[in-house]
Amino acid sequence: PSGGFIPEKYLDLPVDFDELTKVGSMMGSGGMIVMDEDTCIVDVTRYYIDFLAQESCGKCVPCREGLKQALTILNRICGGQGRAEDLQTLEDLCELLQTASLCALGTTAANPIATSLNYFREEYEAHILDRRCPAKVCKALTAYYIDPEKCQACFICMRNCPVKAISGEKDIVHVIDQEKCIRCGVCFQVCPFDSVKKFSPPTPPPARYGIKVKRVKKKRGED
Repeated sequence: PSGGFIPEKYLDLPVDFDELTKVGSMMGSGGMIVMDEDTCIVDVTRYYIDFLAQESCGKCVPCREGLKQALTILNRICGGQGRAEDLQTLEDLCELLQTASLCALGTTAANPIATSLNYFREEYEAHILDRRCPAKVCKALTAYYIDPEKCQACFICMRNCPVKAISGEKDIVHVIDQEKCIRCGVCFQVCPFDSVKKFSPPTPPPARYGIKVKRVKKKRGED
């Protein structure tokens, strides 16, 4: 988790201690994780800082309190409550961790924050300024909506919704109650017709009840 993030333009960079250090990363154990546009860098940074905060021995104040404050800010940003000054505060905390921590855990713990801000700053700005998660991962910034043009009223999403936030009848397009929805994404995962859509900012079209299903005609040879 202390390795940091590097963008696509460095895919051909040699896996070498010095080369990785130049771009703000580190060799570590040599392990790598490849992410795509469905990965929220802000959320992954939050996850890494949460892990590092738990791993901190707590002996030195910069590491113990610096990580705690960084995690608070990242939780706030992912929760849709980010502030414009949060980015500068995170950068200040990175400098504190790098220069004042007593061990390598503290000095390298700044890497995920520093590199994500350096290479993916626009994702932070989208969360804070637009209240939008580009990857549609952060629950507070994402909503789910059933497309009436695609829904086949198969009841699969209704049966699988853990909080019974979906209503519908036979041959009637199903609807998600946004007040009940907990943004778990189960409906999105189980729908066999790709009718559940994600929206960020979390402002889906108004729900329309009582719409008759438009049946999808199967082509010859399809099950």
